[in-house]
Amino acid sequence: MSTGRRRTRVLVGAAVVAVAALSLQGCAVVDGSGDDPDTLRVMMGADTTYPKERAQWQRETAAEFKRTTGADIQWETYSTPQEELTAIQTSVISGQGPDVYAIGTTFTPTAYATGAFVEMGPEQWDAVGGKDQFAPASLGISGPSTSKQIGIPFASRPFVMAVNTELLARAGITDLPTTWDELTEDARKTTGDGVHGMAIAYADGFDPWKFVWGMAQNAGNTIVDGGTAEIDAPAVEQAYRTYFDWVTKDGVVDPAAIGWNNPQALAQFADGKAAFFPMTTTTSLNSLKGSAVDGKYEYALLPTVPPGATERPADGIEAASILSGDNLVVADYGSKQDLSFDFVRQVSSPEAQERYFELFGQLPTNTVAADRIAEQNPDLAPIVRAGELSKPTAFTGAWSDVQLSLVDVVVQSIPSLKSGEVSDDQLRKRLAAAQRDAQATLDRQKNGGL
Repeated sequence: MSTGRRRTRVLVGAAVVAVAALSLQGCAVVDGSGDDPDTLRVMMGADTTYPKERAQWQRETAAEFKRTTGADIQWETYSTPQEELTAIQTSVISGQGPDVYAIGTTFTPTAYATGAFVEMGPEQWDAVGGKDQFAPASLGISGPSTSKQIGIPFASRPFVMAVNTELLARAGITDLPTTWDELTEDARKTTGDGVHGMAIAYADGFDPWKFVWGMAQNAGNTIVDGGTAEIDAPAVEQAYRTYFDWVTKDGVVDPAAIGWNNPQALAQFADGKAAFFPMTTTTSLNSLKGSAVDGKYEYALLPTVPPGATERPADGIEAASILSGDNLVVADYGSKQDLSFDFVRQVSSPEAQERYFELFGQLPTNTVAADRIAEQNPDLAPIVRAGELSKPTAFTGAWSDVQLSLVDVVVQSIPSLKSGEVSDDQLRKRLAAAQRDAQATLDRQKNGGL
C-alpha cells in the first residue's frame, strides 16, 4: 500500500515558502516518540470549545483502534494554522512526523502544494472503505481534480445563519431574507430595546473573509480567477462596504462587536439579544441547547443575492457557504500508510460519524450517516441544503495568504470602525494593498515558489 516519497523531496521548497509566507510563529505539540511501528501518530486541531468531549472521543477511538489493529494512537495537536504548517514543513524536511493530519478544507490546497501527502488512487480509496461512501460535495476541495486528491472528507461544517424566530415575529417578519439587502432591512426592523439585528464578530480571525467571499461569489467574483487575484474589484468593495456599514451606518450591530470573536457573538445570540447570527454552523447546537433561545430559533440559508441587487446576476454564483469542514490526509514520508488507512476507515464509518456529530455537532461526510441524521433532525434541513450549495475556495497553494489578505483589510479597519466610519478612500487603499499581496503570492506559486 505504501506509495513511497513520491515528490515530497522536490517540493520541500514549496512547504518552506508556504510557511514563510504566513509569518509563522510557535510550534505544534510534536515529538519523536511516535516512531514505534505499533503507534500511529494523528494530529488534529486543539478543541477549546469542547475539550472534555474531545478527550472522550479520543479515548473511545483509540480503544476501538487498539481492538481492531493492535496498535496505539498518539494524539498530537495544533492550535493555529501557523502551527499546523510548521508541523508539516518540519515533517517534510525530516521525513518523519504525524502519520495522519486532520486539516481544514481551505488549508488543503496549501497542504497539496507541499507534496507531503498520499494521492488517493483506487487502491487507497478502497482501503478507507470506498470513495462512494462520501457525499460528492464534500470531495470538492480534496485536490485540484477528481484524479488528483489528497483530502479524505472527515467532517462537514457548512455555514448558515441562526434566526431568533420570536424576535422576527415581534417585528412582523414572516419571510426569511434571501438577499443581503433584505437581511440588512430585517436587521433594522429587529434592532431596539436592547436587541440588535445581527450578532457579528469583527475581530474574529476567520469570520470576516467568509462574508466578503460569499457576497462576492454571489456577484460573480471568485476572489481568485486562475492565477489572478480579484480583490480590488467593485464586487469585493461592495461586500466590505456592506459588512462595515452594519455596525457604522446601519446601526444593526452592537458597537462592542468590533472587538468580538465568534464565541462572543454566539453568546449574544444565545442570550436572546440578537435576531440574526450569520456565519454559524452546527457546532453552535450544543451552545444553544438550554440557552435563552432554546426552542425559539431555527437555522436558515445565508442570502445568495449580492448587495445592491434583488436577484442574482447571470454570472452570479449560488454559493450558500464555503465548502467547509475537515479533511484527513495521510503522510507519504513514513511507512505507516496501511495503519493510517485503517484509522481513516474506522472514523469514516456511519457509526463513528454519527458519534462525532453527537459529541461535536459536526455533520458527517459519510452519506449513510448524513442521511440518518437528516432524517432524525428535520430542523437541520437548511444546513444540509447549505452543504449541497457550498462552493470551494480557489484550489491554489497561495490561498492561505489570499485569505489572510482578506482578513487583514478588516484588521486594518478596526480603528476606523471604532471611530464610526471606514471611508471609501481608506477601503480602496486597503483593497489595493491586499490585491498586491495576494497577486504576489499567486505569482510565486505559479513560478514554483521561487
